[in-house]
Amino acid sequence: MEILKEATKSGKPLKELMNLNGRVAVITGGAGHIGYAAVEALAELGASVVVVDVDERQCQKASQEIAQNYEVKTWPLVLDLKDENAARSVGDKVLERFGRLDILINNAALVGTSELKGWAVPFGEQRSDAWRLALEVNLTVPFVITQACADALAVHDCGSVINIGSIYGVVGPNLSLYEGTSMGNPAAYAASKGGLIQLTRWLATVLAPKVRVNAITPGGVWRNQPEAFHGRYKKLTPLGRMAKEEDFKGAVAYLASDLSAYVTGHNLVVDGGWTAW
Repeated sequence: MEILKEATKSGKPLKELMNLNGRVAVITGGAGHIGYAAVEALAELGASVVVVDVDERQCQKASQEIAQNYEVKTWPLVLDLKDENAARSVGDKVLERFGRLDILINNAALVGTSELKGWAVPFGEQRSDAWRLALEVNLTVPFVITQACADALAVHDCGSVINIGSIYGVVGPNLSLYEGTSMGNPAAYAASKGGLIQLTRWLATVLAPKVRVNAITPGGVWRNQPEAFHGRYKKLTPLGRMAKEEDFKGAVAYLASDLSAYVTGHNLVVDGGWTAW
């Protein structure tokens, strides 16, 4: 018992482990749904946050709201990450502005509802140009940004990269969900998210021990989908509902902070149990 007590005394309290004061975080797609939830989570824990987004108005709005609500330093960085030079500039821009970089969340992505020709349509109608664009945005951009930021992330021994995956990067689609709706499930989305999860494992071993690399795999998020889809999805989910954005805040806080200091190469699935059966 005395040994146990001594071991307990030597550890940091949870409040200290989750404290991100002084750390700087970059969130791509930070003005979007899950991206904004991630920005909120990190700001609540005290981090300075860089909101990277292609939508200038939403990027600035998100940055201003976070600064007002959480009294942390924020910066709206408006970039089209499909431009490799722009993507590679993220690390240098953040270092010039804040002097350090500790957390990178690769969240920007083309999703199932993206408005592209030959995207969320039956397989025979899916187009190779949409496929290539999805691989570029969903997989190549995280590779490029992480490569460009790797040295900065390693400086303070608390670097954390979080890649946002998808259940469709883990399992195949149940196409019966989409019957009678205009929704679809693009092959390129699944392939790019599956590749991102594997890239997570690869980077975790290569960037260790200075930088940890993990993934969060969200399940379906409620965004006013057709009731036919919604009802079917809930029946196939053990927790009986679709996700809300706030469901991902705890996962972000855990993987970004010292709460997960001994966790790397992990894919944290936040799907209400969807992939459990």
